[in-house]
Amino acid sequence: RQIDGIGGAHPLTSKVAVVSASADPDTDLDYLFLQVGIDDALISDRQNCGNLLAGVGPFAVERGLAAVPVDGSEVTLRIRMVNTDSIATATFTVIGGRPVYEGDTAISGVPGTAAAVHLDFEGLAGSSTGSLLPTGTPRDIVEGIACTLIDNGMPVVVMRADALDIRGDEACAELETNAALRSKLEDVRLAAGELMNLGDVSETTVPKLTMVSAPLAGGDLCTRTFIPHRCHDAIGVLGAVSVATAALLPGSPANDLFTAGPGGERSDTFVLEHPTGSFEAAITIRTDGGAVLVERAGIVRTTRKLMDGVVFPRAGQEK
Repeated sequence: RQIDGIGGAHPLTSKVAVVSASADPDTDLDYLFLQVGIDDALISDRQNCGNLLAGVGPFAVERGLAAVPVDGSEVTLRIRMVNTDSIATATFTVIGGRPVYEGDTAISGVPGTAAAVHLDFEGLAGSSTGSLLPTGTPRDIVEGIACTLIDNGMPVVVMRADALDIRGDEACAELETNAALRSKLEDVRLAAGELMNLGDVSETTVPKLTMVSAPLAGGDLCTRTFIPHRCHDAIGVLGAVSVATAALLPGSPANDLFTAGPGGERSDTFVLEHPTGSFEAAITIRTDGGAVLVERAGIVRTTRKLMDGVVFPRAGQEK
């Protein structure tokens, strides 16, 4: 239960953001994300985290790492995501040179409301694997399952839920107790890691695994995501960006469901249903000589200051 720590014994709440002023004149901040292991004593820097990213700008302002005008009401900071050397632009409200946390923006799965943090991404495609589609195709057969192996900020394996003999709208607890499902997902993940230029992923937290099904609540797709061994209570920020991108690719398993969904019209805003609500991502893609190019990826998040304190490690563990 991580009694010696503050993580809560779940990968969603066992995360670290290391923030510093950037030496690059083109960016304001450097953000290194570290995922803390739960079942094993591991710290991984193999992925980004878009949820913690929402707090990086306000934190930097609080700590004096980023200069903001005292009389300004909005600030925009360019953040280098060190893990993948890609850029995010964060725009949020400040008053009197201090971040504003209170607001009326609601995020599914997050209690209450808070001020909006707008995040726009640059250079996400292939940031971990070298290519948006590491195998060059939107559809691969991996361990007998039709998949899209995609990396638009987060390496993700996207599959249809019915291909894994589930509905796709089950509660996380039900999916986590499905031993056959978890075993099959791990087989797919290990094989996909090699195909995605990630090598042996048996000891890593990527790629993530998302199962998609027809929407049930007016969205574009219903999702259930493993990260990679626990079912996500919602869906990760960059994982959602990758899944939404996969759904826009003709021939992908997700696109089969998306084109069959209600409405028939597509907008830049893609709505993914998840166990605690929905997630909206703005994605624009185009093709150029057969290559798929991501022109825009943007989301809205919120952040709130929970505590400010000092963690005291055991003697000899300061480093």
